Amino acid sequence: MNLESQVLEAFAPEGVLARAAGHFVPRGGQTDMALAVARAIEGAYPLVVEASTGVGKTFSYLVPALLSGERVLLSTATKALQDQLFGRDLPALVKALGVPVSTALLKGRGSYLCLHRMEMARHDANFPERSSLRALAKVEEWARGTDTGDLAELPGLDERSPVIPWVTSTRENCLGAQCPRFRACHVNHARREALAADVVVINHHLFFADLAVRESGVAELLPTVRIAIFDEAHQLNETGVQFLGKNLSTGQLLDFARDMLGTGLQLARGLQDWQALAGATEHAARDLRLCVGKAYPGSKLRWTDVAPEGVTPAEWAQALAAVSAALAGASEALNTVSDIAPDFVRLHERAAELEARARAFALAAEPGGVRWLDVGTQLRLVESPLDIAQAIQAKVFSDDKAAAKTWIFTSATLGDDAQLSWFTQPCGLTGATTLQVGSPFDYARQAAFYIPRNFPKPGDPTHTAAVAASAADWARRLGGRTMVLTTTLRALRAIGEALQASFENSGEIEVLVQGAMPKRTLIERFRQADSHGGRGCVLVASASFWEGIDVPGEALQLVIIDKLPFPPPNDPMVEAKSRLLESEGKSAFNDYFLPEAAVALKQGAGRLIRRETDQGVLVVCDSRLASMGYGKRLLRALPPMQRLASEEELNERLDLLTRTCTRAHPPT
Repeated sequence: MNLESQVLEAFAPEGVLARAAGHFVPRGGQTDMALAVARAIEGAYPLVVEASTGVGKTFSYLVPALLSGERVLLSTATKALQDQLFGRDLPALVKALGVPVSTALLKGRGSYLCLHRMEMARHDANFPERSSLRALAKVEEWARGTDTGDLAELPGLDERSPVIPWVTSTRENCLGAQCPRFRACHVNHARREALAADVVVINHHLFFADLAVRESGVAELLPTVRIAIFDEAHQLNETGVQFLGKNLSTGQLLDFARDMLGTGLQLARGLQDWQALAGATEHAARDLRLCVGKAYPGSKLRWTDVAPEGVTPAEWAQALAAVSAALAGASEALNTVSDIAPDFVRLHERAAELEARARAFALAAEPGGVRWLDVGTQLRLVESPLDIAQAIQAKVFSDDKAAAKTWIFTSATLGDDAQLSWFTQPCGLTGATTLQVGSPFDYARQAAFYIPRNFPKPGDPTHTAAVAASAADWARRLGGRTMVLTTTLRALRAIGEALQASFENSGEIEVLVQGAMPKRTLIERFRQADSHGGRGCVLVASASFWEGIDVPGEALQLVIIDKLPFPPPNDPMVEAKSRLLESEGKSAFNDYFLPEAAVALKQGAGRLIRRETDQGVLVVCDSRLASMGYGKRLLRALPPMQRLASEEELNERLDLLTRTCTRAHPPT
């Protein structure tokens, strides 16, 4: 029996999946995708699949991959998705299908406890305040019993905890085989398990880190794999360009200075003036930041000449030279004590590498890329390729064994045309077979869509205030259960503050704003808001909340988008891509801005309906969607929801959702 026949049999109404999982319901689209994956595996060719929300794409790629009997690499967008795949979906299917395969989970080194750095942290004079000491004590207690060292297993550890950098390693500060705890190293243990497993679950960051610097262990793993599957593939290009360029940040300089000072005082006190060496590096980092002046935090400064825009070239060159000089002095001092401990050998290598980056940024940018300055809590110097097409072709498909491999790329949103060119072109996959699988949801019955009339245009200074006021009215009518997605952080803050003021001391609705607490905590609090008859909830968010957020059922029944999510035109990367398209005789608006907005709009709208029983309303507060010619293209990217013609119809729909909501009226 060939693979296609096995897959058909597994997905049949009385097949192994239906027998093993009581909730399994055969879906035509899911089976179609699974058969396409099976054909790609047998034919050893790349396949790109856009599988809309509700298709069940995880089963569609896992079943044929597991039944093939081949070694498989699974890559996801986030560590949370990794944990879900490895901890829930994969073991359930392995058991249901009865296939004898071993599985392994492999994350980046920053996810694992570093035993050596944990032991050093306890004696480091620079370790943070008392609360961090308590967190360190919890880590030390957990360390005695963990088998994996995966920090995700440690309950109560905030993902933003300042203790994490002290108990994990990076490529820069890892001592490798010279580490005194090398044999017990959790990172190396995870890599050994991955090399021995039949199915390995990684993430996109890990994959590209390895393409860039051969650091994660994937380089040894990939040649032995016959099938590589990338879920949430729409993030591949953005993730890839982060790793395939180069960067230098004041945060890296300060981390190096801190590590050099702590290690020097612990292991070689008095042999060098560690305070002066660390101070020189810190001073150079501060001066580099001062060169930029009072740039707005979160802004990106163009860098098309010798210095970023608005920065005096002479001052910039002097500041970069001071960074190089401080690192050169540190490198020379570290070299004199390198035979005392492997820590100093790695610090010496870090100093040399950082100095090389500083010198590279003092020269002109390489052709074909874009350079800019990120201004935030730290200063980041960035040089990046415009896409990953060349790297994918050169480093993946040029492999002698690539012809025998199957590459599967899938996501709910990969473009707004049949060729899925938004995804395939920047990823170097224009020759891949493509497939679009529609959603099984009945959007015309389950969801409605509304564009407010007589609303201020997005460029109007009153637009954000109007969004906040309308969102407050609609959320009050619905009793919460509302998510407001913004296109900018400025709008996020303004709308969040306005909504908090609207519901302050009312006791009826809680307003959650992105950044107030960890993302996972926000989502869980939003999901559970009124499940026990308590207050309703409004969540105001931007950026990463547009995708990957799953709030099924009645917890979310209204999604409000403040305006069309076009890329920011003054972003250096956006400008560079636009210039390139114009130089090729194409339209930057039609060939870049519109497809980007269409995909982002699909992602935002996808938060609303997550199950066959969900009901809800999508509101986009941007009149251009109805008045401009390009609005038709963007509307076609949305699911086929019922169109509401007036505010009265919207209110009627919200009232209906309120009356039929079981969460708002729990049984007595």
